[in-house]
Amino acid sequence: MKAFIHRLALVHILVLVPLLASVAQTKVNNQTETGEFVIESPTLLCAGFEWYISGDDNRSATVEVSYRKKGEVNWRSALPLLRIGGEKIYGHDQPWVYVTRNMFAGSILGLEQATEYECRFQLTDKDGVSGKSEQIVSVKTKAEPMPYAGGSVYHVYPPGYKGEKQQPAFTGLNEAYYGIGNTGDWWDVPEPRVQAGDVILVHAGRYKGNRLKYADSLALDFHGAYVLTQKGTPERPITIKAAGDGEVIFDGDGSYRLFDVMAADYHYFEGLTIRNTDIAFYAGLKRVMGCSGLTVKNCKMEDIGIGVVTYSADSKDFYIADNVLVGRHDPDTLVGWYGLEKPAPLTSYYAIKVYGQSHVVCHNSISYFHDGICIDTHGLPEKDKPLCSSIDFYRNDIFNMADDFIESDGGVHNIRIFENRGFNSYHSALSAQPVFGGPVYFFRNLLYNVPGTALKYTVRPSGIFTYQNTFVMDVAISNFSNGHFRNNLFIGPDDNRAFSGTTFTRYTSLDYNGYRKKAGNSPKYAWRYPSVDSLNNADEKYMTKYEFKTLKDFSKQTGYEVHGRELGSEIFINVPLPDPAKKGHIYQREGYDFRLKPGSAAIDAGCMLPTINDQYTGKAPDLGALEYGHPLPPYGPRNE
Repeated sequence: MKAFIHRLALVHILVLVPLLASVAQTKVNNQTETGEFVIESPTLLCAGFEWYISGDDNRSATVEVSYRKKGEVNWRSALPLLRIGGEKIYGHDQPWVYVTRNMFAGSILGLEQATEYECRFQLTDKDGVSGKSEQIVSVKTKAEPMPYAGGSVYHVYPPGYKGEKQQPAFTGLNEAYYGIGNTGDWWDVPEPRVQAGDVILVHAGRYKGNRLKYADSLALDFHGAYVLTQKGTPERPITIKAAGDGEVIFDGDGSYRLFDVMAADYHYFEGLTIRNTDIAFYAGLKRVMGCSGLTVKNCKMEDIGIGVVTYSADSKDFYIADNVLVGRHDPDTLVGWYGLEKPAPLTSYYAIKVYGQSHVVCHNSISYFHDGICIDTHGLPEKDKPLCSSIDFYRNDIFNMADDFIESDGGVHNIRIFENRGFNSYHSALSAQPVFGGPVYFFRNLLYNVPGTALKYTVRPSGIFTYQNTFVMDVAISNFSNGHFRNNLFIGPDDNRAFSGTTFTRYTSLDYNGYRKKAGNSPKYAWRYPSVDSLNNADEKYMTKYEFKTLKDFSKQTGYEVHGRELGSEIFINVPLPDPAKKGHIYQREGYDFRLKPGSAAIDAGCMLPTINDQYTGKAPDLGALEYGHPLPPYGPRNE
């Protein structure tokens, strides 16, 4: 067992040949042999794990999970780990086929921050187990990053400031961070002043350089960027925050990027207003470098193209929380980017995009972008680099996206997307395009008005838990493998089927979901999947399509949705359905009430999902994102 280590992508299998439908004749080994156990770097609320195995060709092995706070006696149940192995990810005109390794992976959810836990994993297999069948490990969740109290403090004032200054005082951020005389060709000459643990307090005013002026007073000549390169530590970050005496505005003067922090580890930004730049925080580039420990809290970013971005597998430990990000897209119209006579111009791209490990993006308000919050699509996990894993997106409030609310595209293991609210996205609500084994967890998200589809699962993503969400839109899933659906509400208008999709694995599962009962005699459910186990993970052309008029027919012929049910749209207190004839219409969030009505058929209709719905109030968990009688989650910034 190895704790808090990074796995290398080279341990995964890469097949650089075209996929064939034929199945090679190999010796069957149903007994499970256990191998390396990996503890991923935990976040504030979750911890992820991986357990590599061989054998178990019949996929009969399971791993039960329990946990307890250190010092407690009783164990609590968590979701079992997901069995992974043999799923093939390929497509989108790429020349590679990625095959997932034999393993289990999964997360313990709903933990408390800065708390130590014991976690127990018990592997069983009716065909026998060779090697260690139980793991008991300790993990400690992270605490929210905070400034260090024992470092030097520097005060920054805007150009032309005439009032009294606290000392030591400097004009502009670069002078405080680096030193005097850093303008013009001398911008990178001074040795950096700040060290780990130091605090730079930025006083009220507008910080806008003239990047087309030589020897600009803020040392932003031509490129217009604050290029920061010093190293903080997790315990002693370098802090750049508003001093508290009024609004601090960093105006990018139209620059491509404003804060270049690719080389700046453990920097903490708080209370700033950032505007008029294409990229507010540029934090990493694939195959170049990426910073660690970037914290951005309580900031407002407006008139921007991108808020925070890293494309680097080396990036880790970001905390992006309680910010307001406002893009440049038309606020009054919902417009997509393809299939339209006049697609949306790309005036803003994504609000937040990350890659790497142990990132948290929570409680942000995001509006008027192409995409809201994303994992970098990235492509194949890089050789000799850490895998993209242990990332949390939660309780964000997202409004009016041209493409998707949230994307898990490019993630590998333990991507957790939960308790977010999204209103108005043109093409899809949640995306997995693709996922390289998973699991990715989508749970308790509340999503409304997508003219396209609820779930953009395509390019054969593998390992997806879709649990306990509310979708008020149609759902048509392109393709996926090893996916599992429980306790969701799919409440779409009458213009399309209630549910349709393609899975490449017969071990995909659907049950305890609620679907809107739609009018008419046409088929309301369509499903394409392998007709026999030997076709699991074969090419799409070998999948068999079935259509069903009712959920009962769907269940009877496939074995799915034994406990599923059809519902009316009147299950909510006040949620009118979107009008499918008005695809560009913007629905405001005010006035909608997604709580279940007393007596709703969605109440007590779900199944138990440990760490997700343990606190249910009735005879059984309800369907959808909101349990009857529970308070609403606090979506968006906690400081508003």
